[in-house]
Amino acid sequence: MTKSIKIAHITDIHTGSQYFVNNLLTRVVKELNDLKPDVLIVTGDLTTMGFKQEFTTAKAFIDRIEVKHKVVIPGNHDSRNVGYVHFEDLFGPRNLSLKVEGLTIVAVDSSEPDLDTGSIGRERYEWVKEQFSESDGVRIFAIHHHLLPVPGTGRERSTINDAADVLEVLLDCNVDMSISGHKHVPWSWRFENMVVTTAATCSTLRLRGNIKPSYNIYEISGKTISIHRQYPYGERDTMAIFEKAGEGKHYLKWRRARLRSLIVKGIEEPAETGNI
Repeated sequence: MTKSIKIAHITDIHTGSQYFVNNLLTRVVKELNDLKPDVLIVTGDLTTMGFKQEFTTAKAFIDRIEVKHKVVIPGNHDSRNVGYVHFEDLFGPRNLSLKVEGLTIVAVDSSEPDLDTGSIGRERYEWVKEQFSESDGVRIFAIHHHLLPVPGTGRERSTINDAADVLEVLLDCNVDMSISGHKHVPWSWRFENMVVTTAATCSTLRLRGNIKPSYNIYEISGKTISIHRQYPYGERDTMAIFEKAGEGKHYLKWRRARLRSLIVKGIEEPAETGNI
């Protein structure tokens, strides 16, 4: 990769909910337009009940974000009440890939009609592999449901049903990072060769514990992936920084970079959080 890439990741907008805060999403739009990311990824739950008017509200906000490349997929709430029909009418395919210089994003709909759980399904594994097969840059996989249990979210009951098989597909494809939403809690891990991260809701107050509304910013430069959490109207902190340590027999190996060593290279020191 010859240049740095900045990616904005928002999720779980939930228009139509009693907890949806219009001013929060309006602020997110303004902040992203000021930030000018290269790509916007929206990982589902645009709506609460999958109704058409909820989708049109979500689209009105997303259309105001001035980003050349947008990747939008549905979540489990968007597949309620046959909502996937409205999603396709307004946003297009539910499974898609984006290839730009130095970056490949493959985004898959993991939702099932009227269920909170989801799956990818073995019939789509080959399609995912094909999308990544000709990529020579950073590879990102985007879904709504999480692939690994998220701390601080109670009893685990909604990872995708075929999570283990999907993880193996992604490792075989040398995917660098998998991103998702769903649980409204931001977190990050290193799993084998891959960075796995989730984002919180950016525009509702349907939150666990002391979690605040936020969205993620990913800065990819050389061999480093920096994961930042941005609070609307507030500060930004760094959740994690991962650095590619080299190539193994089959998989690229990532490790958490020493934050102090990266600060002197121009990356701000993160606030104290439980995520580092």
